[in-house]
Amino acid sequence: MNYRHAYHAGNHTEVFKHSVLCLLLKELQRKPKPIAILDTHAGAGSYDLLSQEAQKTGEAQNGIAIIFKKDIPSASGYLDIVRRLNAESLRFYPGSPAIIRDLLRDDDRLTICELREDDVTLLRKRFEGDRRISVHHRDGYQAVGAFVPPATRRGLVFIDPPFERRDEFDRLADTLNLGIRKWRSGIFAAWFPVKDRSGIRILRSRYPSDGPPALCCELVPKPVDGITLAGSGLLICNPPWQFENEVKQLCRELLSAFNAPQDRYSLDWWIREHE
Repeated sequence: MNYRHAYHAGNHTEVFKHSVLCLLLKELQRKPKPIAILDTHAGAGSYDLLSQEAQKTGEAQNGIAIIFKKDIPSASGYLDIVRRLNAESLRFYPGSPAIIRDLLRDDDRLTICELREDDVTLLRKRFEGDRRISVHHRDGYQAVGAFVPPATRRGLVFIDPPFERRDEFDRLADTLNLGIRKWRSGIFAAWFPVKDRSGIRILRSRYPSDGPPALCCELVPKPVDGITLAGSGLLICNPPWQFENEVKQLCRELLSAFNAPQDRYSLDWWIREHE
């Protein structure tokens, strides 16, 4: 599949992914020490839902448009960001770099990587003058080897690939394993689409048996038929303490808001956190 962000901005997988991202950053910022975030596949940073790309798929209508004005406590931080970008009615959707920037403290740092030159140009214009943010024109997978671990030794690597290649899950597994070797205590959140179960089986089979705690979170509002984008997941390595409970509540509230069956989420510990 081609998951270029502009075509899928604000769909149900983006809502889930970005809501979890906000929860992770909130947990990291409970302590005053600065954090560093690496966003490996940043896209353009923000999207016009009236653009030709977004209108072609109309996926936001089954995602952010449904919940934009709803009260969802576990997604309140995420929804606040989206609403600040839209004064009256929904038109613009923030990508991960814009969401992260909105939550950065003065001493936090964000490193953004993107391979598409046109998107890099947009990112540099959008974040020009913000000393907390650096934009790099480079492959996101290679960026993990280059920028991990950060000097602060506290933070998050957010891996959100486009899934344009047949070997994307293998590339994701290789990159994740490299990052873990270089930064054993780091938090890694790797996003993946759910159309069938083949890709996630690859990722799980490649995860090291002696790796750090790993929680696989999936929200799948639609039936898995091997064709449509039924949902998505995030593999979170070194999740914050008791983060499972926060994601569980988020999944339940989002499924209720989407009017989807309540059993269409899963939280699976590949390696359980220490009690």
